[in-house]
Amino acid sequence: MKPLKQKAIMSSSNEHASVTPAEDWDTIDWKTARQKVKLLQHRIVKATQEGKYRKVKSLQWILSHSFYAKALAVKRVTENRGKRTAGVDGVKWTVSSQKWEAIHSLTRKGYTALPLKRVLIPKANGKKRPLSIPTFKDRAMQALHIMGLDPVSETIADPNSFGFRKGRSCADAIEQCFNALALKTSSEWILDADIEGCFDNISHQWLKENVPMDKRVLKQWLAAEIIQYNTSTRSPRGTPQGGIVSPVLANLTLNGMEEQLYRVTNTRLTKEGYKSRNPRKVNFIRYADDFIITAKDKDTLTELVLPFVDDFLAQRGLRLSAKKTRVVHISEGFDFLGHNIRKYKGKLLIKPNKAAVQDVKHKAFTIIRHNKAISQEMLIKKLNPVLRGWANFFKGSCAKQTFTSLDHDLYQSLWKWCRRRHTRKPRQWIKDRYFHTGNGRDWLFAVPEENTSLFRMETVKIQRHLKVRNQANPYDKRWWIYFEKRSRGGRVR
Repeated sequence: MKPLKQKAIMSSSNEHASVTPAEDWDTIDWKTARQKVKLLQHRIVKATQEGKYRKVKSLQWILSHSFYAKALAVKRVTENRGKRTAGVDGVKWTVSSQKWEAIHSLTRKGYTALPLKRVLIPKANGKKRPLSIPTFKDRAMQALHIMGLDPVSETIADPNSFGFRKGRSCADAIEQCFNALALKTSSEWILDADIEGCFDNISHQWLKENVPMDKRVLKQWLAAEIIQYNTSTRSPRGTPQGGIVSPVLANLTLNGMEEQLYRVTNTRLTKEGYKSRNPRKVNFIRYADDFIITAKDKDTLTELVLPFVDDFLAQRGLRLSAKKTRVVHISEGFDFLGHNIRKYKGKLLIKPNKAAVQDVKHKAFTIIRHNKAISQEMLIKKLNPVLRGWANFFKGSCAKQTFTSLDHDLYQSLWKWCRRRHTRKPRQWIKDRYFHTGNGRDWLFAVPEENTSLFRMETVKIQRHLKVRNQANPYDKRWWIYFEKRSRGGRVR
C-alpha cells in the first residue's frame, strides 16, 4: 500500500504543479496563495511529528512545484529590504512582467546557483562582517524551499531556542532567563557561550547528511562561488550570511543541543517540555548562535557541560570562542542579547547593558550632529523611530531609570542644537520657540502647529513580556489562533 500511496501523492502534485490560477502577476489571489501554502506546511508538520519522513519529502516536492508557493517566494524577495540590491548578474525584478516571468523560472531542472556578491558590513567593535548577496533567482529559490524546510525545523527545534524562528523574539529569550534565574533557589552559575564564526564554519558534509530537503538544490547553494574585489573563491564550509536560507540552516545545525544536554545532566522532561527532574538545576537558552547554560555549581559547567558542548559542536565543524566564552556567578552578572542580567543582594535585575545604551546614544547624537540645518519637525521625524524602537525593545526589562537618563542626555544635546542655530537670541526666546507645554510637561520638544513632538522614552510603560509556549508551532493548525492573537498584541500565555 505504501508505494501506491506515494504514487498517488506524486500524481496529485503533478496536477497541482501544472495549474496556473492567474493570468498575470496583478491577478494573483494572495489570500488563496497563503491559505494553500499554510495547509501544505501543516501537513509537513503532521508528517514530521509522526516520523513519516518519506511523506515529508513528497510534500516538500509538492510545495516546491506549487504555483502559489513560487508566487509567494517571488513576492518575498521583491518586497523585502533587499529588493533594491542586485546580485552578481545585476538583475532586479521591479515590474510585474519580470515577476510573472520569475515565477515560471523557478524550476529544479537545470538549476545552477550563481556566485554570491561579497560585501563587508561594519560591526560595532570596528571589525567588518562579510555579507554574501545571492542573485534574485537564487533568493527566490531559497525562499521557495524554505517554505518546506522551516516547518520541519520548527517541529524538531529545541524548546528554548528563540532566534530566527517565526513567532519568537529576543523578549522570549530574556523572559526565559528571568524564569531560570529569578528565584532564591535558582541556578547561580552560568556558562555564557559564544560560537566562533558560526555561519562561516558549519560543516558542509554535516549539512548534506542531516538537512531534510532536496539535496541537489542544497548542494548548489553550498557550492556557490563568492566574488569579492573581482576575485572568485569557493568556501569548503559555512553557510554565507545574507541568504534567506542561512538562519534556518544554522538553527538545524544547533538543534538537539538542549535535548542531549538534559540527557547528559540527568534532567527529565514531561511530554509538554517542562522539567520534572532537574537535580543540577540545568537550563538552556539559545538565540541564534548565542546561548547560555545554567547550573547549581561551577563544577557541573566546567567538568560536565563544557566537554559535552565542545563535542556536540565539533561534530558540526564548530567550536566555542575562547575569548567570549566564560563561566560566571550570577552576582557578577553577564550580558545577553543587549541586556545585563545580574543579582543584587539576591534580587535579579535585567537591564539594558552599557553597550546598548551607548549605541542608541551614538545613533541619536549622530542624527542631531549631522542635521544642523534641517527643520525641527524633520529632526523629530528622524529621531522618533530610533527612540521608539529602542524603548519598545527594552520595555520588558528594568529600564525605567535608563529611559529617564537617556531622555535627559538627549534634551541636553537638543538644547545645544537650538543654541547653535540662534547664537544671538536669549535663552528664553529659544525655549519659547522650540520647547512647549503639553502632555503634562513644560519642556516638550515639539512643533504644535504640525502636532509633532519628540518621543520621550520615559513615557513607555514597563511591562513583563509573556513568553511564547515551548511547544507552540506556528505551522501547526492547532496553534494558528494562538499566534494570531499574539501577533495582534494580545497577552496570550
